[in-house]
Amino acid sequence: MLLGAKQYPLSTITLMVLASLTVTNISSAQSTNEEAIEEVVTKGTRLKGTATAVIEERKNQAFVVDILGADQISRTGDSDAASALRRVTGLTLVDGKFIYVRGLGERYSSTSLNSAAVPSPDPTRNVIPLDLFPADIIESLSVQKSYSPSMSASFGGGNVDIRLKSIPTQEVFNISLGTGYNADNGSNGLTYKGGDSDWRGKDDGSRAAPALILQRWENKQFLDNLDPDFARDIFISVKRSYDPLAESIGPDGSFNLTYGNSYDITDKWRIGFLLANAYSNKTRVTQQYELQQADRIGDEIELVRFFDDISATETTVQYSNLFTFGVDYNRNHQLDYSLIVLSDTRDEIREQFGNTENLSVGENLRIRDVVVEYEERRMFTNQLKGKHTFPEYDFIGFDWRYSLGRSLRNAPGNFESRFIIEDANLDSIFDINSEISLTNAPTAARYSFQNLNDRLENFGYNFSYPMSIENWEMEFKFGADFVTKSRTAQNRRFDINTRAFANAEILQGNTFSSIFSDEVLLNAQQTGSAVIRDTTIAGDDYVAGQKVDAYYVEGDFFYKNQWRLSGGVRFEDFRQVVAPFDPRTGKFDLTENGLEELAFSESDFYPALALTYMLGDAMQFRGSIGQTVVRPDLREVSSATYIDPLTGFPIAGTPGVKTTSIINLDLRWEWYREAGNNISVGLFYKDMDNPIESVQSPAQDGPPLIRIANAESGFVYGLEMEFLQGLDIMGDGVWDNLFASGNITLSDSQIVLDRQSIVELTGVSAAITNTKRRLTGHSQFVANLQLGFDSDNGEHSASFVYNVFGERILIPGIDGFADSFEQPFHSFDTVYKYYPNFNTTITVKLQNLLDQEKRLEFEDVLLRSETRGRELSLSFKYNFK
Repeated sequence: MLLGAKQYPLSTITLMVLASLTVTNISSAQSTNEEAIEEVVTKGTRLKGTATAVIEERKNQAFVVDILGADQISRTGDSDAASALRRVTGLTLVDGKFIYVRGLGERYSSTSLNSAAVPSPDPTRNVIPLDLFPADIIESLSVQKSYSPSMSASFGGGNVDIRLKSIPTQEVFNISLGTGYNADNGSNGLTYKGGDSDWRGKDDGSRAAPALILQRWENKQFLDNLDPDFARDIFISVKRSYDPLAESIGPDGSFNLTYGNSYDITDKWRIGFLLANAYSNKTRVTQQYELQQADRIGDEIELVRFFDDISATETTVQYSNLFTFGVDYNRNHQLDYSLIVLSDTRDEIREQFGNTENLSVGENLRIRDVVVEYEERRMFTNQLKGKHTFPEYDFIGFDWRYSLGRSLRNAPGNFESRFIIEDANLDSIFDINSEISLTNAPTAARYSFQNLNDRLENFGYNFSYPMSIENWEMEFKFGADFVTKSRTAQNRRFDINTRAFANAEILQGNTFSSIFSDEVLLNAQQTGSAVIRDTTIAGDDYVAGQKVDAYYVEGDFFYKNQWRLSGGVRFEDFRQVVAPFDPRTGKFDLTENGLEELAFSESDFYPALALTYMLGDAMQFRGSIGQTVVRPDLREVSSATYIDPLTGFPIAGTPGVKTTSIINLDLRWEWYREAGNNISVGLFYKDMDNPIESVQSPAQDGPPLIRIANAESGFVYGLEMEFLQGLDIMGDGVWDNLFASGNITLSDSQIVLDRQSIVELTGVSAAITNTKRRLTGHSQFVANLQLGFDSDNGEHSASFVYNVFGERILIPGIDGFADSFEQPFHSFDTVYKYYPNFNTTITVKLQNLLDQEKRLEFEDVLLRSETRGRELSLSFKYNFK
């Protein structure tokens, strides 16, 4: 140890982590033992390798960036990209899939994979559901919060770049097994007769529409005005076994395998590869409440339509495959190929009891709905990228990338049915065994089948030229980015008309499959109406295309390693068209203005400038300004109606929605101290013209219709604070093994809406309660805190992690009702890791220890609630190398 150097205690696990971060070829790492130990000291070990590995990268960025490394994700126990990103300053998680950056909705944030654009399998949003990406394949998550010209100009809150694991510097081979259980699962789970391949997240075809129906749809015949006997015969071929069955839920399971290596072929050539596979199967039982309609009578609010008893069971099957192969020549030329395959299947059954305005307890009636939602989401992406440096030409750099991806969503078996429970003996007990029957109505049950295909091609390149003149270090960049995206979507549905049968007594019972058994259908007397009614409507099918051609120029200037000026300009030519079809004719479903109203194009320049002042090696001040846009996505300019999975409300796009223009301002102070300790404070402000928002229109029956419209103006501003500190400042002893980290964001926003402008744009009534309000989804505060422990011998580590967000508007109010706010969710988790030897890791996670539930309220009235339950999981990981 060199004299005078500050010493920190080193543990076995510390040396393991640091070795993995700093390993080099033995031939190029000849040094004394003292020098090797000194290198470890300067790295800092306060967080035992979790956060310090990414601090240097964040520090060296020209624009404001927050980075979360794989070790940090592992430390907090998050299972996917979405849940991990909620730990980043100013980010909140919505619906377990979408990230809101600085209080701006998912449409105001963009996502890239290894810096390349990728397609989305979500039919209702243009962004990627981030729960698709399991933590096991993620190397780091980068959130750029201030705009730079090298990235897409469609930039609001920020850009999330998911960086997948790359080729290792040495052989990697590990396997992990995991299991888990939710305390709410118990013996009250529900299931139904699904398919034989459900365990692998693949429908075996039993949920799909029968071949005869598919053939009619393909031939544009549909299921209209069918002969009653023919309709009955078709119905016999349809799956009817969707009845809920009580089941005791077993434990979750997961498996991960990673193998990779690198080889020196010659003194100059090196190749390597990495293969990572993961599988998980998880089931969650929840109790829910849902208010669908309320009326105001004087000062009182009357609940009209609601489900006050909902039991739901959701099974999620996920698997991921990552294969990467790379070639390196003389460390100046690198070529990498990656294949990413992600699959996420959600299978949910709900049994819900409630009342409507006409079917109420006052009339001695209750309703029972059975709902099954099954969807398969898959993403396939091929990426090829190169990085080249030419020392013989003043170290000119040339980087390029090509990505071709497809996303698929298949929902082959969505089903819903309605039963009526009548308290016939007036004992105030609604017996679901003896006092129940399937409703006698044209819409007694509904089958729906959906399919979506996205294809996205992305090519980009960048040239860089470094220069040095006296006190100036400079780098000039220019490049281009080209994106071509296409989407096709198909939706088919038909209803079951129970009025097709003359004897209503056959509808008695609580199981759909028994009421409509083959024997009953073949012997039941018919009224002359068809039992099947096709309810597919115009706009259920659509095709969409998007093309972006972009070019940019950037400059990066250092003066005396104290001042840094970065900036440039980007030019984007954007074109988009969304064309809804009438499935029955195969022709465009056009508005009065024709195809022009469905097409959208614009081109403009988008500048950005950032200034950094470095006060020594540890402290720096940043400031940046940039002009960006947020454009309406593929469905938001189509008049077709779809159901929002977040709210359950129907949403109709609006042709003619304008682009949102944004001016982004950022200021930030950063102080990087010894041993990885750091602190930063930032201010941000965004001024928006024509912000895109969701508004409601009152509905005659059922939930309100959501329309996409432009507000007049808007802004969001806030303060972000982040810190990481070893607790040895509290004294010696146990404090040496503890550290604390966290962040807090305080912000506010406002949009101004004009009712008449919205009516003119959408063509429907806009009974908006508050014409001035916060942005939908914006939380005025977000906080993350973590307390970590590492034992001296490196065999034990523990983290206690807390996350909370402030209330946020999820459903804007109409007709005098206040906005509906999602209530704060206090998440408290703990993660313990045990390292019995160099190769083994045992992890125990306890999540949602406070047993919080998701709640949505307006005017102190509960609109929705959903239990989450406490979770316990255990995993075992073994490194063979």
